[in-house]
Amino acid sequence: MGIFFNTEIEFDKQVVEELIEDAIANGNTGYVCAVESNNLTYANTHPEFMEVVNSSLVNTCDGSVLAAMLSRIYRTSLSSYVGADLFMNFLNKRKYQHFFLGNTEPVLLGLKRNVSHIDSQLVEAPFVTLPFKSVHEFDYPSIAAQINSCNPDIIWVSLGAPKQEYFMNQLKPFLKRGVMFGVGAVFNFYSGVGPVKRAPLFMRKLKLEWLYRAFEEPHKNIPRYWRFIKILPGLLVAESRKARALRSQISGEFVQDA
Repeated sequence: MGIFFNTEIEFDKQVVEELIEDAIANGNTGYVCAVESNNLTYANTHPEFMEVVNSSLVNTCDGSVLAAMLSRIYRTSLSSYVGADLFMNFLNKRKYQHFFLGNTEPVLLGLKRNVSHIDSQLVEAPFVTLPFKSVHEFDYPSIAAQINSCNPDIIWVSLGAPKQEYFMNQLKPFLKRGVMFGVGAVFNFYSGVGPVKRAPLFMRKLKLEWLYRAFEEPHKNIPRYWRFIKILPGLLVAESRKARALRSQISGEFVQDA
């Protein structure tokens, strides 16, 4: 992983999946964060949350616009690996034991119905809601005991950012094994329940998924985007300086070798 906008992010999809699968195979614990504009903003304005994100097993880039900006800065080609795609890719492997945690009962029922068409074994998987509490009020030992009794390889957590990242960080010490994924609205996307849907494929190809989400939930997402826009100039300036320094260092090493 490299550090981009002060956050550790892995852009290589193969590396992401290898790290996750190695952790599962070795019986380790950890969590995966999908870095997008909202939690990136929160991380850069809340140092304790930055530490949570950078303590993960691996972080993916959940925003195509972020990947495009960093590609331009570093003069390379970087692509996003959004949480919704990672979710479907690991379900389609059909070889892991899954635990679905969070969101609402109707969404979980719809999700169970739909993902069972992908892997019939998921009919037997746990789909568990959580009480509406602040992240500091959860009974983590009790939640972990329930998860540990099922011995899952993967625990999908749908609480929304930044709550789900704090939650995974605090739950990790109580788990015996398993990799947690903070997937936010992904449960809603694939449940077929409620108004929250994933952007159409043509908008995703045009890197406009963020725009679809803005119109879909304007009261929630527009303020989030505005907070990101306010800190973005400073992030871009700092990242551009870092990229120039890196290019100068590489150029200097090349001259010395010559």
